[in-house]
Amino acid sequence: MIYKLIKSSDGSRREVDGIMYTTKIETEMMHVIMAELEPGAETDEYVHEGEEFRIVLEGEIECEVEGRIFKLKEGDAIWHLSDKKHRMRNVGGKKARYLTVRAFAKVK
Repeated sequence: MIYKLIKSSDGSRREVDGIMYTTKIETEMMHVIMAELEPGAETDEYVHEGEEFRIVLEGEIECEVEGRIFKLKEGDAIWHLSDKKHRMRNVGGKKARYLTVRAFAKVK
């Protein structure tokens, strides 16, 4: 595959505890997920291989990595290694949306 056009409505969706996850694309080298968190919602704590780049598209979130908390608002971004404990939390009064690009440590 050389390219893939992804429309706004594309992707597999699953909802978990007030968070809607939409996988936009998954290849051998990366995984791109859109997450929508209702106010007060937070993700589970994750540890896995690879690295992640996350950008906030709407609202305000806290990104906790290895116990350190980073407050992010629309347009802010963070990169971190995925093998460090991490989780996200919506700390604003409205829905928050962010996009995560996860690069795998090794080709699957």
